Amino acid sequence: MLAKVHSCALVGLEGAIIEVEVDTSRGLPSFTIVGLPDTAVQESRERVQSAIKNAGLIFPRQRVTVNLAPAALRKEGPAYDLPIAIGVLIATGQIMPEWLDGMMAVGELSLDGSLRHIRGVLPMAALAHQKGFHRLLVPAVDASEAALIQEIEAIPVKSLTELINHLSGVIPIEPCKANKLPAYVNPGGVDFREIKGQEHVKRALEVAAAGSHNMLMMGPPGSGKTLLARALPSILPRMTIEEALDVTRIYSIADLLPEDVPLIQSRPFRAPHHTISHAGLVGGGNWPRPGEISLAHRGLLFLDELPEFGMRVLEVLRQPMEDKVVTISRARGTHSFPANFMLVGAMNPCPCGYFGDPIRECTCSLSAVTRYQKRISGPLLDRIDIHIEVPRVNFEKLTDNRLGESSSQIRERVEAARVRQRERLGKIGLICNADLGPAGVRRYCELDDAGKALIRQAMNQLQLTARAFHRVLKLARTIADLVGEESISTNHLAEALQYRPRRWG
Repeated sequence: MLAKVHSCALVGLEGAIIEVEVDTSRGLPSFTIVGLPDTAVQESRERVQSAIKNAGLIFPRQRVTVNLAPAALRKEGPAYDLPIAIGVLIATGQIMPEWLDGMMAVGELSLDGSLRHIRGVLPMAALAHQKGFHRLLVPAVDASEAALIQEIEAIPVKSLTELINHLSGVIPIEPCKANKLPAYVNPGGVDFREIKGQEHVKRALEVAAAGSHNMLMMGPPGSGKTLLARALPSILPRMTIEEALDVTRIYSIADLLPEDVPLIQSRPFRAPHHTISHAGLVGGGNWPRPGEISLAHRGLLFLDELPEFGMRVLEVLRQPMEDKVVTISRARGTHSFPANFMLVGAMNPCPCGYFGDPIRECTCSLSAVTRYQKRISGPLLDRIDIHIEVPRVNFEKLTDNRLGESSSQIRERVEAARVRQRERLGKIGLICNADLGPAGVRRYCELDDAGKALIRQAMNQLQLTARAFHRVLKLARTIADLVGEESISTNHLAEALQYRPRRWG
């Protein structure tokens, strides 16, 4: 007898419908799986056979052949255990095929017939809805994640026995309901009020957060660069539900979604070590997975000690910083992952860290300083909107007990600026000023005559490229949004220009 059950495969961040065909025929007992399965899929034979027997059901002593169609698409992971088991039960008459009308099934089986967690449930549920399925059979631990797609019924299955009782109508399983979204919780970290001094750096961080602009901090050791960067998440704006679903989908694919957090609501903060590999940063592998830049999507990627990262590793950031997406090509196919992140880097000015410091003398030669700074290429620096120097903090400021402005106060201004940007840019499908292309800059970043004269003079003195010109205008647009002004004035433009690097042209 031939049985058919629908399941799902993950291809990058997208899903593909898989038809699981199970055929039983006379012959010596055997269990064969075809359709380009990987090792985990091949091992489903032992898991399915033991799970069916231990659940008190009958596994056929016949020739069993399983085909995963389309055969040209490689299959990986244990998510096909449940649909294969259901197919075997249909083929042996223990389940009626009409019980599964409009259903899709995914899940890993334990040897006792219970279901285990699998990765990528959210994109699978989204695909099920797109393809017209009404119900999705998933492991109970993953049901709250699948329920985020409210148009589809997520059936939380704990075991094969429970599934049989549900399908036969003996003990129906209630679909999992999407939990009411919890109130926004401050992501924590360091509060800006606790950071002494560095008011101009705090202002630069506020501007960067308001428009999602890239930023580079340079200063001597101990001046607070890392502390400032780790305080930045506390002033980032809340994510919209669309942004939260985008981020959750990536973390579900990467199997980094916490068990008790079906929806990620805090913006990601990723801080990889400088020994990270090329594949670890941009993604890759035989089965391409998201890298750190995709895990930082809609959030913050912090690279501490920036010159210590390999030059090849840093250079691969250039294309994602422009296109907001990273494409990984392999012989088996091409996969694209979103990478709309905010880059914040921190570095010392030289190997010893004290070049230009007014108190401690630098021990590096001029050639060593130049070599150190040139580890970061000009094209990469040109893609960074804000370059800021972080000087050492003096004794008087460190011992001053007065608290500065809190993160919650700064975040209110940042969120107000983001609201203005969404209202202005929503009609062209953008969220923040950093996403603007040349056409958007021309339309929304107009200058008056005084502004044009100022930017003309700055281009000659700072030797700005066309890319830097556009980034200055976008930065000025964000500064204007922070104070609620519709037009860019010379004051906004002047502040944006002071964030361009002086030492490197």
